[in-house]
Amino acid sequence: MAGETVTQTKWEGKACVELAIPTAQEVWPLVEDFCNLHKWLPYVDTCYQVDGILGQPGLVRYCASTITSSSNGNEETMIRWAKEKLLMIDPIKRCLSYEVIDNNIGMKFYVAKLIVLPNDDGKNGCKIEWSFVCDPIEGLRFEDFLLNTIETGLQSMAKKMEDALLSTR
Repeated sequence: MAGETVTQTKWEGKACVELAIPTAQEVWPLVEDFCNLHKWLPYVDTCYQVDGILGQPGLVRYCASTITSSSNGNEETMIRWAKEKLLMIDPIKRCLSYEVIDNNIGMKFYVAKLIVLPNDDGKNGCKIEWSFVCDPIEGLRFEDFLLNTIETGLQSMAKKMEDALLSTR
């Protein structure tokens, strides 16, 4: 309707994955290693420190993915990137939060939190939770972002971490 302002609400979501064998104490060092996301998240090709001190709030990382698409027989390669700033890190509670401060993905505002929790029995296994609040991302539906980026990414990340930890036992 002409003259009306439509206010877009924030997107909020959370994904959780359980690891059967590695404990929270074993998984946390992999999660807190903020500048090595490319080792665990399959759609991130590169991740490195840009500014700040490792393990300290204010640390900035650069993450990038190479996307190849085909149209009319031509292959096109595009680099999708984001600079992310560590806002908080707590090794006792095994959690961290970060925000996207610059990107070419269409994110205007994005803040996320990762937390590694012990299983209820406190023995084998753990849970990783990834929660976020962001502005709607142009060209994406919330459900697709939650499923294809957050949930699928977290499941893949957990599997890679579990495989890596089990291979060293």
